Amino acid sequence: MSTIALLAKLPAAEGKGGELAEAFKAAFEHVNKEAGTRMYVLHVDAANADVLWVYELYENQDAANAHMGADWFGPFSMSLAPFMGGRPELMFLTPLGGKGL
Repeated sequence: MSTIALLAKLPAAEGKGGELAEAFKAAFEHVNKEAGTRMYVLHVDAANADVLWVYELYENQDAANAHMGADWFGPFSMSLAPFMGGRPELMFLTPLGGKGL
């Protein structure tokens, strides 16, 4: 199987970007334990502090499925709801090459 990447755009409610970012950090303790998760990086949009981006890189589809199906993932997602300003936009990608792969 090939490497799987995901770019997620998380729109925060107006003025809630910082709170969304802080709440999101709870995921890091979990993903640090996931063997198939290579990268899981939270970014703030340089032009809009109420937009966060998450770049995820998984060894394969099974690893991505394990992450999204983990017991902690559902409650974590629900914990972000008070800070969200809309639905996340998910873009699934297939890396072709580059540094860090």
